[in-house]
Amino acid sequence: MQVVILCGGQGTRLREETEFRPKPMVEVGGRPILWHIMKSYAHHGFRRFVLCLGYRGDFIKQYFLNYEPLSNDFTVRLGSRPRVTYHGAHPEQDFQVTLADTGPQTMTGGRVRRVEPYVDGDTFMVTYGDGLADVNISELLAFHHRHGKLATVTAHRPASRFGVLEIADDHRVVRFAEKPKSDGWASAGFFVFNRRLFDYLGDDECVLEREPLERIAAEGQLMVYKHEGFFFAMDTYREYLALNELWDQDEAPWKVWDDDSGQDHRSLLLAG
Repeated sequence: MQVVILCGGQGTRLREETEFRPKPMVEVGGRPILWHIMKSYAHHGFRRFVLCLGYRGDFIKQYFLNYEPLSNDFTVRLGSRPRVTYHGAHPEQDFQVTLADTGPQTMTGGRVRRVEPYVDGDTFMVTYGDGLADVNISELLAFHHRHGKLATVTAHRPASRFGVLEIADDHRVVRFAEKPKSDGWASAGFFVFNRRLFDYLGDDECVLEREPLERIAAEGQLMVYKHEGFFFAMDTYREYLALNELWDQDEAPWKVWDDDSGQDHRSLLLAG
């Protein structure tokens, strides 16, 4: 089963980091946030990825083209029969990554439609290239199969931007809660779709979260997987700093894998 990751946005609210590279390549703990997302899926056995490229997609292509030589020791045989032999192995050696140019201005639905030729099978997953979570992907997929509908969206309860006051009739504050979780639910991405989704997608102007999902919901074919755990979207520089602080303090809830591949490999980014 393949995981489609939307990697084409310009990340204008994070311009401090995205002026020269796409947001999925912004580092958390010395690795692109895209790498963290892929590792989360791989922990549950999903290692086939289709990346929908757009803004500075060449940066992402260079990253994966240079991943092997910059992750391993190697021997180069020169001359008439050149060959490169890699020594050792890294945890990502069995990843299969398809990099698809889906256009610089294409909307989310249009990007997914463009990668249809690369999606095999009846079920596939889609998520954004800038959100980290400790979603149990295996349970999410099992939930999708149980209900048998066309689509599943993972939802979380976002924290309020402000402190919330509970006030009595005499203007006395009964309770003060600093940025509590809201009672409502919001999309966190981490979708699971039947390939019939492609029938709902339009041209490059199609926004996945608008008409396609609105139609699917109206037809009773959209189910929600409620995630009570960690979810964090990196939209601003402050959020970028917060994610790096969690990683540096070894308090990153999304790190579900158990290996030494989280070390600082900044040299991998120099290829871009």
